[in-house]
Amino acid sequence: MKQIILAAVLTLAATAAQAQLYGTGSNSRSHTVSPYVNSHGTYVGGSRATNPNNTQMDNYGTRGNVNPYTGAVGMRTPRY
Repeated sequence: MKQIILAAVLTLAATAAQAQLYGTGSNSRSHTVSPYVNSHGTYVGGSRATNPNNTQMDNYGTRGNVNPYTGAVGMRTPRY
């Protein structure tokens, strides 16, 4: 059991170290996105998103940033 926990911690540490390639830190200002049904009829649950600005470097999903609401590490490369 200890080996599994150690492996998980090392994997997370390696992922976090690799993730620091782009992000500048998540934007501290965010807003709620209401749930909706998309054009294919699929329900999409509500969520939180960073407020719009002139960069993608501080979005929750950008590599190097962490979503404070879900704990998810961003993996996307910014387009601009």
